[in-house]
Amino acid sequence: MVKLKSLPNPPQSALEKAGWDWALGTDTTPYVVNDMVVVSEPQAEDYYEAAGTLYDMLIEAGQYAIDHDLYKEMGIPENLVELIKLSWSDDRQIHLYGRFDFAGGFGDEPIKLIEFNADTATCIPETAVVQWAHLRMNGLDESKQFNTLFETLVGQFTYLKEQNSDLTPSILFSTMPGYSEDDTNVAVLMGSAKEAGFDVEFAYVDDVEFSNGEGIFYQEPEHGDFVRFDFWFKLVPWEYIGTEEAELAGMLTEIVKNRKAVVLNPAYTLLFQSKYILKVLWDLYPYHPLLLQTERYILPHKKSVSKVLLGREGANVTIHEKGGEVLEAAAGEYGDQPRIYQEYASLPTDADGRTYQAGVFFAGEACGLGFRRGGKILDNTAQFVGHVID
Repeated sequence: MVKLKSLPNPPQSALEKAGWDWALGTDTTPYVVNDMVVVSEPQAEDYYEAAGTLYDMLIEAGQYAIDHDLYKEMGIPENLVELIKLSWSDDRQIHLYGRFDFAGGFGDEPIKLIEFNADTATCIPETAVVQWAHLRMNGLDESKQFNTLFETLVGQFTYLKEQNSDLTPSILFSTMPGYSEDDTNVAVLMGSAKEAGFDVEFAYVDDVEFSNGEGIFYQEPEHGDFVRFDFWFKLVPWEYIGTEEAELAGMLTEIVKNRKAVVLNPAYTLLFQSKYILKVLWDLYPYHPLLLQTERYILPHKKSVSKVLLGREGANVTIHEKGGEVLEAAAGEYGDQPRIYQEYASLPTDADGRTYQAGVFFAGEACGLGFRRGGKILDNTAQFVGHVID
């Protein structure tokens, strides 16, 4: 059972001050709430250990996928394969951050991997800033939270700079227009890159210029000059680039190959982003205590959850009874994609029956815990709930 603690000062005023209206949920339920999940010190430690162990296992699974050419099975566009191999074999192409989603971790329920958001994980501002501010507004100090996300990102950007010392530390951040939440995630990343000594700039992806021979440019509005950037962070899914922007996929391959820019997160993160990696993990580490059985077919003797290979935010997720009968299904735009079937793990619940899924950020190491709260299938209507160590 998930125990909650309601703090006297809610985070709303801090969010209003920051202009993060998307988090206030004026038209729906507030997205960021006043409750905090109570977590013990050993529990926080277990989440930290689980993320570290699983990341090492993912590296093995990624290598296995490359060695066995599993790109087609993983739903990866063919035009990204060369770039995936290139970035995988170059240690300077650093995986900046990702987020593990876990079931369990409360009472005697073991922690189980649901999936890893490796490419364009969000929830950064809520985890790094909002829950921290909520804690501080109520007179509690940082030691009461498993949350070093901002500082760890600064460390990752510093490491990125050191590993790519032949390049200028200038980084352009991009999102797709019309998603204010993405802009806020990138704003926190820009702050950490700046603190690590990068020159930073923001441009929507439509306003970025790509040149095969020369690199990645942004036309600054004041004088119309084109400025070249040696690093580009895109909160744009790799599979979208592969399927919808084939020309760009080709240009980025040449740009990375010719050392004209480093693109973050690297293309190889698509190996981890594909839900097929959950099957590869199960094949390599059957019955590992952190894993759930995952197959390409409905599990005949177990309740299961089917997921499309490259879906996001709970879209097209279906819960099946043993043998396949549909118990619950979420709508979405990815229905034509192949699926994997993962053993069902019930999410921890509170006294009101709401479910909780732990999210643990990994940026070179595990560095931040937060929770999403909702129904049986967590989708983009789920709320963010911070935590307090007690």
